[in-house]
Amino acid sequence: GLAGALVVPHAIGLSTMETQSAVRRLVTDIHFAQSEAISHQGYRRIQFFDDGRGYCLLTVNEGMFAAPFDESSADYLEDPAGTFGMWGRYIVHYEADDRYGDVQIGAVETDGAGGWITFDALGGIVVEPGVAAGAGRIVVEGTDEQWEVLVTPMTGRLVVQRLSS
Repeated sequence: GLAGALVVPHAIGLSTMETQSAVRRLVTDIHFAQSEAISHQGYRRIQFFDDGRGYCLLTVNEGMFAAPFDESSADYLEDPAGTFGMWGRYIVHYEADDRYGDVQIGAVETDGAGGWITFDALGGIVVEPGVAAGAGRIVVEGTDEQWEVLVTPMTGRLVVQRLSS
């Protein structure tokens, strides 16, 4: 009951809860981008910010597939939850959101040079139109632990594992 709600956060630590929450959010958003690509029969991208503050979800087309990311002109997906006041744009900014404490995106390893994962109309990850990408790897770092999210080639299946605690 109430005692459990008060004890659990102290038993595992607030930083751990913030990091795990950020990992869950990332996994959910990756699934959302994949589902959007399939349902709209187009390309949907998770673009990671170079400075580690978070990521955003975008619509891309074949003509702009390889273009460098530009925050001011990107075609953001609409955030269906309307959270965090980003004017409807689907942006997850860990540093500006108190729910995530000191969480940030660490290493991002993907095919291509843009720090992104793109899903095609079949839900697979691609490096360019018609060319399947290899696995993607994203590390989410908190004060006390790190988690790895692997996006498998072809299917976009996710594997999540703790790297350190």
